[in-house]
Formats: sequence, structure tokens, C-alpha cells
Amino acid sequence: MKRVLSTQLVPGMVAGEDIYSYNNQLLIPKNTVLTDTAITILEVYDIISIRIKDDSLSSMPTDNYTLSYSERIKAGPVFKRFKEDYTNTVGHFQESMQDVIEKGTRLNTGALLSNVMSLIDENSTSSSVFDMLQCMREYDNSTFAHCVNVSLICNVAAKWLNLSEEGIHTATACGLFHDIGKLQIPQDILGKPAGLTPSEYNIIKKHPVEGYRLLQEQGVDKHISNAALMHHERCDGSGYPTGIHGAQIDYYAKLVSIADVYDAMTAARVYRGPLCPFTVIELFEREGLQKYEPKFIMTFLENVVNTYILNRCRLTNGQEGEIIYINKDNLSRPMVQCGEEYINLAEKPDLSIDCLL
Repeated sequence: MKRVLSTQLVPGMVAGEDIYSYNNQLLIPKNTVLTDTAITILEVYDIISIRIKDDSLSSMPTDNYTLSYSERIKAGPVFKRFKEDYTNTVGHFQESMQDVIEKGTRLNTGALLSNVMSLIDENSTSSSVFDMLQCMREYDNSTFAHCVNVSLICNVAAKWLNLSEEGIHTATACGLFHDIGKLQIPQDILGKPAGLTPSEYNIIKKHPVEGYRLLQEQGVDKHISNAALMHHERCDGSGYPTGIHGAQIDYYAKLVSIADVYDAMTAARVYRGPLCPFTVIELFEREGLQKYEPKFIMTFLENVVNTYILNRCRLTNGQEGEIIYINKDNLSRPMVQCGEEYINLAEKPDLSIDCLL
């Protein structure tokens, strides 16, 4: 058997050992054939590496993944305008942050936040924001784009939580700057196309502390610097860099952690396109209440599923239909209308949504 970093796992590999969380919870039994969901569970629990059976190490997908989402959105003027504004915002954010790192320029949080808020102004409903972000998946997957995505998601989530205008702006800023510590990580590690070594992975895990230091030097609001430091902490103490528990984690960092994971999971990986949002929602339902602030995660999930009502989707049996009803007790398994047939996925455990169309 060979030990493989979690970041290098692919579906089809077979676990060579029982895999436990740091709290001694069995996550994946020995001999399990890994799926996208199983690999994501390891990422959620920050499992760095596992033993894989030798005869499954060659299990790499051979088919190219084709991004599947509503082409009518991409063809419309709203998306075309959003794409241009989004690209400019990401580019300006990248240029500004590089000036801070390389030239010692002062960080203008107000101007950068204003650019992101202008994207929200153009796409004011939660459904339109998530539609736009889903359609941008194939265009940019950089750290800077991820920060803008998380910022937009935090803005929407803060509104769902009925925060004040000041609170919404703070949440949006926390999302925008949460990952800038990665700019202090050597590019040959951060952008390494091959597998990371355990020591290289540990270097990347230092980015919360690096981001905190950078933001403190810039004298930003404490919630913004705390979000950079604590967005990988978890309420059950299983996170990093310090393993603190719920009450010790900054209020806004708890919100950023959900937006960060949601955006990362629904982004593309080397071997496949983005995970279907309903796959991510299912994982949050299974793992979220112990790892995230319950009010935050439940509010987020209950609202995010509603942004996908009336979306067309493909089921795992190949049927295509329209999502017409959300089951409140089983958010990841809505009712889908396929022609004249109504399929309640909550009653069909062997069937699920494979992708949005």
C-alpha cells in the first residue's frame, strides 16, 4: 500500500485502512471505493493523507468532464455584463494585493470592497448571484477569483441572516480578504502541478497565520483579520491553525468558513469539473451541524437550495427534469419533474441529482 495525499486522491481508488477523524470518528471504512463525496469528506475533516491499495493507484478518470449548466444564462446580456465586471474586479484585486506584497503599498480595503459591492448591485437577488458564480466556474479558478466568490457568497448569506448594513459590509470584506495569506506562500508550492509533499502541504496550511499578520500590519477591522486567521477553524475543534472551538471563533469567521468550503467544493479539480451544488449540500447536511455554527449552516442551506428551484438537472439514472420543490427535512433531495413524472428524491435513496443543466 502507498500513502497518498488527500489532495491527490481520485475516484476509483480504494482505501487501504479504516480512516478516522481527529475525534476518533470512523469516516471511511477499509476497502471503500472512493467517490467524489468520500474524497470531499476527507477534505472537510482535514485528513492530510491515507493509505491506498496498490492495485487501485492507476484509477484515473479517462473521460473529459464537460461543464454542464444553463447555456441560456451565459448567452444573456446580464451574464455577459457580469463576466466583464467580474473579470475586471478580480484583476484589480490581484493587482492591488500584489502591490501590497511587493511594493509595500497600503491596503485600500474601502476601494476594493466597493468594486465587489458594485457586482452585488448589478445582481441583487441571491439566485442571480449564485447563477452568475456557477457560470463563471470555467473562466477563473485563481486564489483572487476564489476570494471574490467567497466575498459575494458572504454578502448574500449575511442578508439571509438579516444582519445590519454594517454587518453585511463587514461579512463581505471578511470574505474578500480571507485567503490573502496564500500570497505569502511560495508560488512554486502554491501552483505546483504535481502532488504536494506533506511538508509542502503543511506550508500551505500556514496561510491563515500569514494572512492575519499581513492584515494586522495594515490596521484593518479586527473581524477581517480574525476571518483570515480562523476561516479553517471548526466549531468541534477539528480545524486549524489552533484547533479552537465554537465560542472562541470570530462571528464573521464562522460565516466565511461556510462560504469558503461551499465555493471550494463547487469549483473544478484537476480530474473533474465542479461538484454539483446538491452533492455539496448533502455533505453539509451530514457533517455541518457539528463543524459549523448551527444557525449559520442551516440558514445557508435552507436558502441556497431555493436558488436552484426551476433549474433543470440530470439525475444519476440519466433522466432530465426540473427542480420544482425543496424538501425542508432533506434539502439535498428535492422533487424533480421529468416530463409528466414527479420524482421525490427524498423517497429514492438510490437516486440523486448528478448535475445542473
